[in-house]
Amino acid sequence: MELLKLIKTRRTVRQYKAEEVKKDKFMKIMEAVRWAPSWANTQCWELIAVRNPKIKIALSKTLPKTNPARNAVANAPIVIAVCGKKGVSGYINNKPIPEKRSSWQMFDLGLAMQNLTLTAHSMGLGTVHVGWFSSKKGKEILKVPENVDLVELVPLGYPAKIPKRTTRKKVENFVFLNKYGGNLKSWARAK
Repeated sequence: MELLKLIKTRRTVRQYKAEEVKKDKFMKIMEAVRWAPSWANTQCWELIAVRNPKIKIALSKTLPKTNPARNAVANAPIVIAVCGKKGVSGYINNKPIPEKRSSWQMFDLGLAMQNLTLTAHSMGLGTVHVGWFSSKKGKEILKVPENVDLVELVPLGYPAKIPKRTTRKKVENFVFLNKYGGNLKSWARAK
């Protein structure tokens, strides 16, 4: 599938079939994660593939009851716990860069997860990003060490239902030319 079409057709999936995701497909998705760009090639991500039903149910209970992804965490064939090593991304010689604007770790994990979700979608699999959960409780369940953050949970499986497309802003509403608020309509004259 052409990349832009893949990006446009990917959906947030919260309902999954019971069908198993074969290891070879899973490993292809992990290969896509492996090749994600990262700060100074630090590759700060560490992932836990959860297949055990009891662990998935325990993880689902770390989500508020009102989180619409709670059932997805409990029922998807695989739940990927996305972790990031602390003090790696955005650091030089074990010190944070002087102009640290935000967490480079989160930026790097986002890049890796974009590779994961698009590759999964290209293989007929669905995903949902779950950030509204108790990371502290999740770390306890998964025995994640102190020097590692548990950032998100990503259910992975074959969609039972494909959600409708959501609306998007027009490009002109978020891309500016030469300065904040600069109108893209002046593209031909602007140099």
